[in-house]
Amino acid sequence: MNRYLAIILLFNLIFGQNNNKSIDPNSLSKIQAQRLEEKLYTDYKEGLLLSRDAEMKARSIKINNREIKFDLKFFGDRSENGWELYFNLHGGGQTTKDENDRNWNRHKTLYQLKNGILFTPRSPTNTWNMWHQSHVDTFFNRIIQNMIAFHDVNPNRIYLMGRSAGGDGVYQLAPRMADRFAAASMMAGHPNDASPLGLRNIGFTLHMGENDSLYNRNKVALEWKEKLSILRKSDPEFYIHQVKIYEGKGHQITHAKVKGSVKQQIDGLDSSGISWISNFTRNPYPKKVVWMQDDVMHNRFYWLKVNKPQINSLIIASINNQTITIEKATLTDLIIRLNDEMIDMDKKVIVKYLDTEIFNGIVQRNKKTILNSIEEYGDPKSIYFGEIS
Repeated sequence: MNRYLAIILLFNLIFGQNNNKSIDPNSLSKIQAQRLEEKLYTDYKEGLLLSRDAEMKARSIKINNREIKFDLKFFGDRSENGWELYFNLHGGGQTTKDENDRNWNRHKTLYQLKNGILFTPRSPTNTWNMWHQSHVDTFFNRIIQNMIAFHDVNPNRIYLMGRSAGGDGVYQLAPRMADRFAAASMMAGHPNDASPLGLRNIGFTLHMGENDSLYNRNKVALEWKEKLSILRKSDPEFYIHQVKIYEGKGHQITHAKVKGSVKQQIDGLDSSGISWISNFTRNPYPKKVVWMQDDVMHNRFYWLKVNKPQINSLIIASINNQTITIEKATLTDLIIRLNDEMIDMDKKVIVKYLDTEIFNGIVQRNKKTILNSIEEYGDPKSIYFGEIS
């Protein structure tokens, strides 16, 4: 009997189990979870390459009776870890289809990269808020999935930039989709009701003409400069930002009319934002997350998830060794996802809400969480092994 028990203990040790009777016999060891993660993403990618091949060849994606056409330009060389991807959002907005088509076609030519893929989409609509309606987030999630699978994009080197109406989109999309981007560059736009709180873990640069007074863009840019400075001061290693206000310039800080044609990138100006954002690499598992919902809501943000998101809800959570602290939560239903890059999942995890301990135990690795996180984002660098509800 002693020999039999010794064999069982050795088996449990090898496969990462312990003598906690609450552990599901289907839970995975670290090695098993890592192998399953690789297999499930490979299967997911193979299915995606088959099902979405036509839309990538046509450079046109359709979802719920809306369509995004897109242009791709490749610059330089693919790095060892994959291509860098730059979303490039055109201006225009509340005007005719033909005018927005011209804005899109002109925008394809405005910027160049040292290395990377320039992805210039044509807005699905011709409205003033064309880059920050809810369908845009759905499209961008799909585009990121496709670009990782079809063009070997590095998920940690994806960037967002846009000017004018496209800048409006950057102001809104960057905070609410910050977990997808390494950094963002806003050029000559207006934030409307956006909040900078979600920008904690990415780089954000803002470019504005001093005389760009329509809709008070110039004044609001200065307000955001102050907001970002306050956030950085209270959290010194984060909310990294750069704000450039161009003296004597108005709205056209990217190009000017010269003999009836477009002269590109006068004085460099907002194109300098490209070199600035390219210095950033996304951390998919930051130790602290500030999640502020706006009127376009998401179920997932980094390692936090909610089943019933609410407008303007705020969650602030941090990890210190094996302890997760929920510093603020305006929701009562919250899911925390984990993997072995964030904590040691073979040891107990403590969760505190303020000073009250609300969980203390082993978080079991399981196939369902791995598969769900793959299917949600299609991101091989943002996969979780277990979760606490």
